[in-house]
Amino acid sequence: MELGASSTVLGSRSVNPADRNPNAGSNDYQTFLKMMTTQMQNQDPLNPMDSAEFAVQLATFSSVEQQTRTNELLATMQSQFGMMGMAQMAGWVGSEARAEMPARVTAGATLDLAPNPLIQADRVVMVVKDEDGTVVNRVDLPADTTQLDWTPVDVTGAPLPDGIYSFLLENYEGETKLTDSPVETWSRIKEVRGGANGMTLVLENEAEVSVASVTALRE
Repeated sequence: MELGASSTVLGSRSVNPADRNPNAGSNDYQTFLKMMTTQMQNQDPLNPMDSAEFAVQLATFSSVEQQTRTNELLATMQSQFGMMGMAQMAGWVGSEARAEMPARVTAGATLDLAPNPLIQADRVVMVVKDEDGTVVNRVDLPADTTQLDWTPVDVTGAPLPDGIYSFLLENYEGETKLTDSPVETWSRIKEVRGGANGMTLVLENEAEVSVASVTALRE
């Protein structure tokens, strides 16, 4: 299982709070105060700087310093939450996930599909495409089909060659096509990955899907 390697990659991208100087912000602030004090001591007594200007400088620097510390705290919390999520989702590896994604066709094996027909549809057609996007079959289904064990065949009834195929559902009301809706498939989870766009799952069917797109899990 490659989860450990993925966790390491995620960890290397995060910022370790221990590497930061906890007194960096305080040192900068003290330096600013010393500079301001020196400036006040050495100003022209005949043309002194307006005290309001000093107050504005002090308030501005204080605000920037506070925002910097807030950003650092949020970055630390995000890193910690990301690692917690990765650890929790390690248990998903080896399970099967259902999502809108292509499916791998293997000779002699049926596919467990989950169409999502529209409620107002009275006729639905499952469209099957190969990796090149060519339509290899159109299958009429009952309008209330939500679970389907399908034997992969082409429009002539011949078995489909092994490979990756995608599915969508055309919804009709009478002769009027309403819109397409997804057909979800199952695949076993090989790996959990973390990244800038959140956590994703790497599946045996060569697909990579976001965790948020998963609608069901099973052993």
